[in-house]
Amino acid sequence: MAAGNYDIVIDQGSDFSIELVVAQNGSPVNLSSHTASAQLRPTPTSSTLSATFTCTVTNAAEGKLTMSLGYALTRNVASGKYYYDLELFNSSANSITRLIQGVARVTAEVTR
Repeated sequence: MAAGNYDIVIDQGSDFSIELVVAQNGSPVNLSSHTASAQLRPTPTSSTLSATFTCTVTNAAEGKLTMSLGYALTRNVASGKYYYDLELFNSSANSITRLIQGVARVTAEVTR
């Protein structure tokens, strides 16, 4: 299955959070054996890491997880266009699946 494409906007200097529900054929995927990780980079192939998202499974039975960045991190990311993806690691199957990917636009903070 190919990763879903979803573009996001991150306000520089603000908390960012998005909740995702993982489902297959309309039913939630149990994430009890999964962990998630996500990164932000200037280009998909860049070795420069702009930020690492905090990814938390919030309700394993319902397939819910959150991907977030705190304001202390977003204030240090220059405004502009970036790329991100979120991957799920299934420890019971020893497999990684890219769940979602896209462009992340960081908007400039005016109030400091």
